[in-house]
Amino acid sequence: MDYLPIFCRLDNKPVLLVGGGEVAERKARLLLDAGAHLTVVAPELDPELAELAANGSIEWLAGEFTPAQLTGKWLVVAATDRREVNALVYQSANQARIFANVVDDPKRSSFIMPSIIDRSPLMVAISSGGKAPVLARLLREKLEALLPQHLGAVATFAGSLRDRVKARFATMGERRRFWERLLGADRLGQALARGDSASANQLADNLFADESHSSGEVVLVGAGPGDPGLLTLHALRQMQQADVVVYDRLVSDEVMALVRRDAKRIFVGKQAGNHCVPQEGINQLLLEEAQKGQRVVRLKGGDPFIFGRGGEELETLVGTGIGFQVVPGITAASGCAAYAGIPMTHRDHAQSVRFVTAHGKGGARDLDWPLLAKDKQTLVFYMGLSSCATIREQLLAHGKAGNTPVALIERGTQPCQRVIRGTLDELPALAVGVESPALIMVGSVVTLADQLAWFGAAPQAQRALA
Repeated sequence: MDYLPIFCRLDNKPVLLVGGGEVAERKARLLLDAGAHLTVVAPELDPELAELAANGSIEWLAGEFTPAQLTGKWLVVAATDRREVNALVYQSANQARIFANVVDDPKRSSFIMPSIIDRSPLMVAISSGGKAPVLARLLREKLEALLPQHLGAVATFAGSLRDRVKARFATMGERRRFWERLLGADRLGQALARGDSASANQLADNLFADESHSSGEVVLVGAGPGDPGLLTLHALRQMQQADVVVYDRLVSDEVMALVRRDAKRIFVGKQAGNHCVPQEGINQLLLEEAQKGQRVVRLKGGDPFIFGRGGEELETLVGTGIGFQVVPGITAASGCAAYAGIPMTHRDHAQSVRFVTAHGKGGARDLDWPLLAKDKQTLVFYMGLSSCATIREQLLAHGKAGNTPVALIERGTQPCQRVIRGTLDELPALAVGVESPALIMVGSVVTLADQLAWFGAAPQAQRALA
């Protein structure tokens, strides 16, 4: 972050404003709204500022800025049209260790003034770090239309319950779930919007009496193939409400950045041949965390019910009294194929698609190879990098043509996505240097990427070395 967003309590705090024109007047209004004890330094004041000085709202020091005027101030704003004066204010404030803002000059500002949406006591501040203030203003206008005026009343009502919530609920998780249920209820906002405090209090009383807040829960959430934009709204909501998040290496960093910041994160780093936590240990971990009354999100790459062993994890919970639910995600085959420009079905190429794991209990050799070798279908192999030689060998042995197009999609849907194309004969050589996670697609639909590839670098047509 270029700037740390903070909200300053300025009521009755001494603040200095340098400048007496229209821009300074706008900043003065904002600082006064925040309760600042405002001193304005300027040779002259525009009529609006002069009126504020006349009625005692501000103190006016007629003349030029001097560093001595910073003594005792909490922060200073420079809003003059004279570059040398603004530079002196910034330099003097830095030496005095006082936060300074120079209007329209972020390089000479130790703090910046964001665009503000005021639903007091709820405040929303938007900033582009001084790089695109018009964009910040346009976003503020959109949010102004989306955020109802009664949000301030909701925030005030919530504040009145804080002590009662602390006394009623022993853990942070229980308190959080209470607040999520209360503040997520449309009826609360509707009641407060019409001034019906009795209905609002009755809704809160009902939630205080509800004992279900103390029970734990496990939610299997499909994180998709990597692009955070492919998360469902339900998945994002669960990630934001989790007390504990159990995740593995298939969940991208960009997706993990959307998890609630104070949630406990447990990495179970599974990859082929290297399980830092065995599956049985993961199953038990989910159960133990939920038994503590925690809302546990098991975040899994792709879809938890497609080669994600989600069923095994839920089976552990059956009969324990722990509730669970499943939020499906975009499976890797669907997401990666789309981002590579390869339709999995097409009337001229494939009338069916098969998702195949090359990492099952029996290994790749136990698959139904005669069925997989049939034409007019697309094969998508999950976790198949280490089995490329077996895939090639078995498909060729059961009648698949050696010139059948294949594609390897490495880290599909992510900015570093790489698509390597060739033929079935070349498959083991194509896989050299390809890193997991990667999918293998087999079928004539692969050739459609020549026309339909749209994301990232163009597919690499790689040939095996003679």
